Amino acid sequence: MIIGLAIEDRPRSYAFYQEALGLTPVGEPDEDGIPEPLQFALAEDVRLMLIPTEGFGWVLGDQPAAPYGQSECILTVTVASEQAVDAQTAKAIAAGAVQVTAPIRKPWAYLATFTDPDGHLWMVTAND
Repeated sequence: MIIGLAIEDRPRSYAFYQEALGLTPVGEPDEDGIPEPLQFALAEDVRLMLIPTEGFGWVLGDQPAAPYGQSECILTVTVASEQAVDAQTAKAIAAGAVQVTAPIRKPWAYLATFTDPDGHLWMVTAND
C-alpha cells in the first residue's frame, strides 16, 4: 500500500518527516540528495509517498487537490503511552508541525493532533 500526499517543498518535507516522525526514506537519492520518488517506509509493505503538488494534480486530472487547511483524512500514529504521545507531539512541533489539539484524554484514547508543513492532519494516540 502507498499513501500519497501532495507537498509544496520537497526538502522541507524530506526533513520534516525524518525529524518529526522518525521515518526512514527509501530509494536512491536524486541529484538533490533526496530520493525520487520521495517515499518513507511506514511498515513492511506500506509507504508514504510525498508528491509535489504539480505532480499530484497531474495524477488527479481535473479533480483539484485539497487546498491547504482542508483535511480529507487523519493520518494516525499509535504509540505505547501517554508520555509517548506527549513526546511525539513535542518532537513534531519542534520540527515545524502546527499543533491543532493539545494532548487530551478522550474516552477511547489519549491523543493529540497536528498538521505537517503542508497542512495534512496527523494524530498521535495511545489507545486504552
